[in-house]
Amino acid sequence: MSHVTMTGDQLLRMLSALANPHRLRIVAALAGGRNYVSQLARDMGMSRPLLHMHLQRLEAAGIVTGALEVSDAGKAMKYFEVTEFGMNLNPSLIAELAPTLSEESVKAKE
Repeated sequence: MSHVTMTGDQLLRMLSALANPHRLRIVAALAGGRNYVSQLARDMGMSRPLLHMHLQRLEAAGIVTGALEVSDAGKAMKYFEVTEFGMNLNPSLIAELAPTLSEESVKAKE
């Protein structure tokens, strides 16, 4: 996600999503390639419901994407992968995006 098209709300969602050790570990695990939820939960030693909650947060922030696929055996499997993102977080970027913060974001954090 390029900061040229990013808003303050998107930056806030991304930083908030990454401000959790479990979500950082998930991003790190998916950096090696896409994986399906059940296998990722086993690899991380995490319950599927907890993993789903973290993946939803990461997906809402645009950090991961999920796709439902059907296996050869006919079983539906949800795969996730990391989206490419990068930014140089600095005062100039924050000054550029702060005016685009919605009133909802500002009030939610008060």
